[in-house]
Amino acid sequence: MATPRRTPPATAAPPAGDERVVELTRRLAGVLTELGLSEVEVESADVRVRVQKTSVVAPAVVAPTVAAAPTVASPERPLVGEVGGPTLVTVEAPMVGTFYRASSPTADPYVQEGDVVKEGQVLCIIEAMKLMNEIESKTAGRVARILVENSQPVEYGQPLFLIDPQP
Repeated sequence: MATPRRTPPATAAPPAGDERVVELTRRLAGVLTELGLSEVEVESADVRVRVQKTSVVAPAVVAPTVAAAPTVASPERPLVGEVGGPTLVTVEAPMVGTFYRASSPTADPYVQEGDVVKEGQVLCIIEAMKLMNEIESKTAGRVARILVENSQPVEYGQPLFLIDPQP
């Protein structure tokens, strides 16, 4: 014989403890935005709240191309520029941290838009946990675009530079 199931009565307002958790969550979300954090967790005797911001990486903007004189494709280097212009190489953040264009606040930036760089040349620094990590160019070419402002927080995989590869 089956026993009847009892459903709890519907309440007009959530219990006072739930309101406290909701308010705490809202305040922590504000702290994330204010301090530029990606995650924060708070624990008290009876409540533990963790708020994490998911990052959405915007697609990289490709600089317009200028029509060039026709070139012949070689087996080592296929001709890519005929249809959509040259392919830009994206240098991404290898870690979460703070992006710096120069080695110190008074120093000149490592690179500017339009500078020619060599493969392995330092482009910027990302500070992570008080360690300064030099970020190097993946390819030789010209810096087409710098996508991050100085001293801004960056996420793992976030595009930092667009480089127009050159032979």
